Amino acid sequence: MTAPNTEPIERRVVGQNVWLGRGASESPAAAAAVAGLEAREYAYEVLETEEAVGRAQLEELRRLGREKEGDISFILLGGRGAQAMYRLLGRLAEGTEEDALLGRLNVFTQDALAPMRMDNGLSFVRDFERLLGPAFFRKVKSFTPMRTDTDDLEAGLTSYIEKLESVGGIDIFFLGLGPEPEEASHLAYIKPGSGAAAGDIAGVIPISSSILEHHINKFKVGGSHVTAEDEAECRAATHILTLGPAAILSARRVVQSVVDASTAPAKRASYRRVLETELSADPSERAAQLDRNPGLWLRLHPNVRSLILPDVLEA
Repeated sequence: MTAPNTEPIERRVVGQNVWLGRGASESPAAAAAVAGLEAREYAYEVLETEEAVGRAQLEELRRLGREKEGDISFILLGGRGAQAMYRLLGRLAEGTEEDALLGRLNVFTQDALAPMRMDNGLSFVRDFERLLGPAFFRKVKSFTPMRTDTDDLEAGLTSYIEKLESVGGIDIFFLGLGPEPEEASHLAYIKPGSGAAAGDIAGVIPISSSILEHHINKFKVGGSHVTAEDEAECRAATHILTLGPAAILSARRVVQSVVDASTAPAKRASYRRVLETELSADPSERAAQLDRNPGLWLRLHPNVRSLILPDVLEA
């Protein structure tokens, strides 16, 4: 267990975006300069099926369970990217084969729409419960979602950060890649132009009607039970809670998956741009590149495994 961080969590405002972090008063350029991180080539693995991606993700947890003593903390990925793994985990939780591993897991979510009831059918929490099943949540050591049912979203997010830090930080961060205009991309919900800096652990950012529409349609297609009340409340959401660059960069391992390029074809160009962009050595220009295209933050992480299906590389 790492010693608790005694620095206060500071609040940094960029336009309508609020970022929380230790030393978050740094400007994006200063944070990028202080980080001094090496820009890396982006290796990827092509697997033939979504099921194979799920098995590879599960093996990441199993491998860590063999190599590390004590608890394991990991970040759940919403959307399609880890659904195959969740189904595998759910089936395993119904038996006893992996009970020792499950009992060591501290499980966290990475983003959320707010304000919204925690039991709304369009929340990621309900989707995780549907995919992973009740046995999984009974057996894990802890489950910590971002609170979306509070009048003070920033205070709730601060408590979430403190809980994440109290268990020793992130062992595995499961991430996807979201397409954005002009072949840009987002990680978690770090959006282009949101001003996220290397010291920002989490943020509260405004939501657009197009994101809400995409989110609702995705959940309906995915089989979630959604009532009229759920949908109305979701359409009234005003913000997204998200983990920030500092959470990603501090994770000991990042496992990315992109499995839905067939239904979200814009991901192909976004992924290719992450692969091909040359990151500037100039701190100010690098900070601008990261803000324009947050998917590039993974190019600064030393321990990334990117799992994709063959169609991601199609023209």
